Amino acid sequence: MLKLWVGLLLAGGITLAVTPWVRQQAFRWGAVDRPEARKVHRKVMPRLGGLAVYAGFVTAVLVTMPLTPALRGLLLGMTLILLLGIWDDTRGLSPRVKLAGQVVAALVLLPLGVQVHFITNPFNGHIVDLGWLSIPVTIFWVVAVTNAVNLIDGLDGLAGGVSCIAAVTMAVVGWTQWQVFGAAGQREIIMLALMLAAALLGFLRYNFHPARIFLGDCGSMLLGYTLAVMAIMGLTKSVTAVSVLVPLVILGIPLLDTFFAILRRCHRHRPIFQPDKEHLHHQLLAMGLSHRQAVLVIYGVSALLGASAVILNLVATDQALALLVVMAIVIIAGANKVGVTGRIPDRDRQASSRF
Repeated sequence: MLKLWVGLLLAGGITLAVTPWVRQQAFRWGAVDRPEARKVHRKVMPRLGGLAVYAGFVTAVLVTMPLTPALRGLLLGMTLILLLGIWDDTRGLSPRVKLAGQVVAALVLLPLGVQVHFITNPFNGHIVDLGWLSIPVTIFWVVAVTNAVNLIDGLDGLAGGVSCIAAVTMAVVGWTQWQVFGAAGQREIIMLALMLAAALLGFLRYNFHPARIFLGDCGSMLLGYTLAVMAIMGLTKSVTAVSVLVPLVILGIPLLDTFFAILRRCHRHRPIFQPDKEHLHHQLLAMGLSHRQAVLVIYGVSALLGASAVILNLVATDQALALLVVMAIVIIAGANKVGVTGRIPDRDRQASSRF
């Protein structure tokens, strides 16, 4: 317990202390985000906030935790993702180069044992050994979550806050698996998740609206990568029937927003990497919500999904599946209502009918 408190203080304190220095360096290195039509901010903003989060989190991990092979893989991959993001924030990278770098960061995990070796069939509880498929499944999961968190980073404090909620949820789910099911290895994931949350709370002091610094690609990709790897290290090790679905629910906001973005772009025959202004946060702003209100609404939805993930982990399989069906219906209805699926929202249809 003492190590956990030391880790939390180090993660949050170092991030809080280092962020102003990182802000200064971002201006010196030209790592700034300039206003444009697709973006919400109206002035030049420094990026590289992920560097401060990395400093706080990694220092806390090195001081308080033994370096197991899996943990070495996480830290090595995080470092590669951070460097890739810094390059993108300062000089700019094409989507293909970024994707290649993300794949490399996922590949370094494999020799160190960080893989999705099996999944549990949620309908019958049988364990399915993935065999050689564990390699592409692991790479796909890490790259998908890395990009999903990167894509939702469109408002002050959005990606950081959603990731903080996801990290706390992972810690709670890990604790329940440890206490209720006796799942081994959950202590490590609990400490990692809580220290990441502490680092993010330190950063949100400067990142919540009105932000003084952005995460940048180095930060949003770093958070997505870290959450994806922690899910593999902890949550996918459980043999409970719905274990394969719990990480998907915890990371529901970034994954669903990305999924709907891909659907929209494919339906309109646009490249899937082509940005647009129809993400969830854009639609909430279009509905008349203020910047803070839109962020807080998404925080609330993330918290509800987090609570649902904890419940899924505790109830019987048939109850869990029933809850998932209800959640799917509500999510699809809500996505259609606000327009993130590409369907014309009612407010726009009514407005267009007046002309």
